[in-house]
Amino acid sequence: MATETDVVGDADAMRRAIALAARGLGSTSPNPVVGCVILDASGRLAGEGFHRRAGGPHAEIHALRAAGERARGGMAYVTLEPCAHTGRTGPCAQALIDAGVARVSYAVADPNPQAAGGADTLRAAGLTVTRGLLGEEAEAGNAAWLTSVRHGRPHVLWKYAATLDGRIAAADSTSRWITSAEARADVHRLRAEADAVVVGSGTARADDPHLAVRGIEGAVQPLRVVVDTEATAVKPGARVLDGAAPTLIAIAEDADAGQLPEVVRLPRAGRGLDIPALLAALHERGVRSVLLEGGPALAGSFVAAGAVDKVVGYLAPVLLGAGRTALGDAGISTIGEALRLRMTETVRIGPDLRITAVPEPGHVPGPGPGPGPGQALAPAPAMNVPTTKER
Repeated sequence: MATETDVVGDADAMRRAIALAARGLGSTSPNPVVGCVILDASGRLAGEGFHRRAGGPHAEIHALRAAGERARGGMAYVTLEPCAHTGRTGPCAQALIDAGVARVSYAVADPNPQAAGGADTLRAAGLTVTRGLLGEEAEAGNAAWLTSVRHGRPHVLWKYAATLDGRIAAADSTSRWITSAEARADVHRLRAEADAVVVGSGTARADDPHLAVRGIEGAVQPLRVVVDTEATAVKPGARVLDGAAPTLIAIAEDADAGQLPEVVRLPRAGRGLDIPALLAALHERGVRSVLLEGGPALAGSFVAAGAVDKVVGYLAPVLLGAGRTALGDAGISTIGEALRLRMTETVRIGPDLRITAVPEPGHVPGPGPGPGPGQALAPAPAMNVPTTKER
């Protein structure tokens, strides 16, 4: 970002606001992540800020405090339309007006009817207001919250780790470790950014996973969720019951919960649980983002239900030739029914490659139990151009 002596361009200012917003990932839920940059009347950096936690000051307030009197006559760049309502904090639109800001550029309109209207408030006060600068990038950074508001369910990121030939375990079922320590550390970043981490009964039995965040200072621990239809996979002493993070066991309505500490009962669907019902139950608990770390069966169920918004695959330069693949039965039988994704990023993580992909644009998430033949995954905002970076 430029210094206070440099004149800053519109795109650079908004790009900085988007980067600031990302600092709030994992700590603002159920609120959005928001960043704000304020330039003074001469176009130089005056202040910046981001929303740090739910209930705390919004990004605009942090930026205005940093800018002080230099905000008067200046320009504010905000990743999300400034709010117009009074919740746990005051309306940001009015704060911008009171500070004497002359122009406001926001990237994404607020779809929440309780908070929307800030742009109209600003215009009514005589400010110049523009919308859409770097909108796709801002949407991608706020995908979890936007999905929850627009579709009434959490945003789902499916993560898997595999060999170059697509195997997640060898023929003898061993899987530790296919990917590198660097890739596994990166997974903890994904966990820290999620409200909930979800696995299935197969993973619970085979790996006894812990699912908590490690190695990230100040991380908010996600809700650990095990989809255990028959209530037989999570045993006393399981690592997910150790108290390091909250845990919820999803079981069938007719299953015997036994001594499980906290369960949610859900209707059955096929041999498992109803995925839309699971997501609805998590949404009611305030979960806005889900990291799906389950095995192929659970991943297939989510894909079949049209409930995956983003895919992150860690590929190791290893070949096995046999063993389980990452995705189980998702109801796809022909090439024409294939779920087409668009790669948005490829990054080297140690010796491995991290590939991020989202559904092709134009597909609409279907309500109900899942998509029919030829339908695609629920859409998520994405950046236009794939990038390759070294890390």
